[in-house]
Amino acid sequence: MRLSRRSLLIGGAFATATVAGVGNVVASRPGPLAQAAAVPVSAAAIDRLSVSDPDRTRFGGLLFRSGLELTSPVAGFGGFSALWRSPDGRDLVAVADNAHWLRARVETSEGRLSGLADAVLSPLLLDSGKPLGASRFYDSESLVVAGKAAFVGVERSHDVIRFDWSRPGILARGRPIPVPEDLKDLPGNGGLEAIGIAPPRSPLAGALVAVAERSARWSNTPAKGFILTGPHRGTFDVVRSDGYDVADLAFLPGGDVLLLDRRFSLLGGFATRLRRVAEGAIRPGALVDGPILFESDPSQQIDNMEGLSVHREGRNTVLTLISDDNFSPLQRTLLLEFTLTG
Repeated sequence: MRLSRRSLLIGGAFATATVAGVGNVVASRPGPLAQAAAVPVSAAAIDRLSVSDPDRTRFGGLLFRSGLELTSPVAGFGGFSALWRSPDGRDLVAVADNAHWLRARVETSEGRLSGLADAVLSPLLLDSGKPLGASRFYDSESLVVAGKAAFVGVERSHDVIRFDWSRPGILARGRPIPVPEDLKDLPGNGGLEAIGIAPPRSPLAGALVAVAERSARWSNTPAKGFILTGPHRGTFDVVRSDGYDVADLAFLPGGDVLLLDRRFSLLGGFATRLRRVAEGAIRPGALVDGPILFESDPSQQIDNMEGLSVHREGRNTVLTLISDDNFSPLQRTLLLEFTLTG
């Protein structure tokens, strides 16, 4: 989701910006690139998640491993709303909300993130070759990759685009898949922020599952969820509370689901949390919730965390989060890595 003009203008976290300056930031969202381009990416290490307790590494059900603040002189770099890492963690794909792919190789040093190499930014393309950013599918917000297919959830038009991942990255072409009519009734800026494919051990094995950011603004009305494919197609609801919106989801190998939530408030700035939903809880007609694994506080180095990816590293389950900086110099693009401890 892109922060609203009102949120940016009045947010206490951006009090140092003038109204005119913030308005210019909001209006300066880059358009789609004409073609793929190699981009230089600088990475500043984040060695401690908490600035007030730098020796702390355990945060709820997560163990902080490392993080990076990513910057690039390329105007189109940023706005990353969704994330995928390959099963071995070496390759990274992020989707920006202005319909771009970022593909890169993840570099590490002594088990910690150290940078991104061979980064390429390219437009998402339809089968016709037309960039999504120049079509009605311009607001790309969610991503899942499985086998030879990648699926991107699109806000505002409320669509899901299937890409042929046998021609990955800059060569991938996409076309919309059929979606239920009630998905089209979502709020304009409250569409499919989260999308995933259920693993083989899940009761929904192989099904494409998506969750909207919210169903109503300024309320804790449950968010609408959709089982889009498979024999158990239908809708379900996801509990929202404390002003959080749904930002992403990721299935764990055993079938449980991690839900990434985020919040922006005038006094507290950005906050993020992770919930774990039990295997089998997602089914047609269900109201879904789960225990909180992690919830940030103002002392921690987070931003507008919107993307979540899960991969395995030996016996460890590794979670990676990326932030959407809204193409604003007042925010940061952060890549944070954790180990799931529970």
